[in-house]
Amino acid sequence: MLASERSEQSNTARVRRWARGFRDRDTWAAYGFMTPWLIGFVVFLAGPMIISLVLSFTDYDGLRETSNVGIANYEQLLSDPKIRRSLSNTVIYAIMIVPGTMVVALGLAMMLSRVGRRSAGVFRTLFYLPEVTPKVAVGVLFLMLFNGQVGLVNGALGLVRIDGPDWSTDPAWVKPGLALMHIWSVGGTVIIYLAALNNVPRDLYEAAELDGVSAWQRFRHITVPMISHALFFTLIVQTINALQTFDEAYAAFYGSSASATYSSDAALFYLVYLFQQAFQFLHMGYASAMAWLLFVVIMVITAIQIKVSKRFVYYEGGDR
Repeated sequence: MLASERSEQSNTARVRRWARGFRDRDTWAAYGFMTPWLIGFVVFLAGPMIISLVLSFTDYDGLRETSNVGIANYEQLLSDPKIRRSLSNTVIYAIMIVPGTMVVALGLAMMLSRVGRRSAGVFRTLFYLPEVTPKVAVGVLFLMLFNGQVGLVNGALGLVRIDGPDWSTDPAWVKPGLALMHIWSVGGTVIIYLAALNNVPRDLYEAAELDGVSAWQRFRHITVPMISHALFFTLIVQTINALQTFDEAYAAFYGSSASATYSSDAALFYLVYLFQQAFQFLHMGYASAMAWLLFVVIMVITAIQIKVSKRFVYYEGGDR
């Protein structure tokens, strides 16, 4: 009884302290500044998520009367062969672009960290420009650069007597070509890595050089651990972005002009198939179930990454 009474008194005191906070004008000002974000969160994120969860148990198509179908949409997910195909395409694509983006961005960031401040500013701008290019434009640019007959990439390969593949029509080369186009837009990741590299204490490198440590060992035992938090952050962000790939693939292979000539499923990523189900076939309920499946997949992968990161990510002032 005494323990329960203490707990009740503690909760009452906590509520009173919270209520007294509203007597302060700063508290009202804080909530006032938070209100636009809260409204946007409810209207554009939390609300649509709840609605899509409800719709995932219906046969909603936007035209006819909606009826409850229970878990039929989720059962269909297990038997739909295109779900497996689109998921495998998306996972393979993520495996290509996430390590590739991180490696290329880290290499560019290390190069930038060695140049002068003025030159670094110019190169930061140049590297970041592809980041602000519309994704649809990147998809169209893919068709121009990676055209098997007249594309610039195969033209460059031909100068060194290499016969380039049919990037845009050969199913085996569609995803590698898209991955190369995605890795082209590494500017944001470069900026993050450059900031992390600039925060590594210089005295660590100086001490290692005095001890005769090689450049590779300095990179492995000093650079990587000291920027591991940035690597971990970009790993999660790049993985989530890769699993939600849509714009480039749809613009290149499933737009109004491309869909008539492209029949392979090599570029059928999960969100492309979700878009088709929702807005082409008007299977809104089924598309909502697909969206929640992707949400669960991303949540599980992110949870695994966070769990594994505890062994490898170093935070200054904390344990590795």
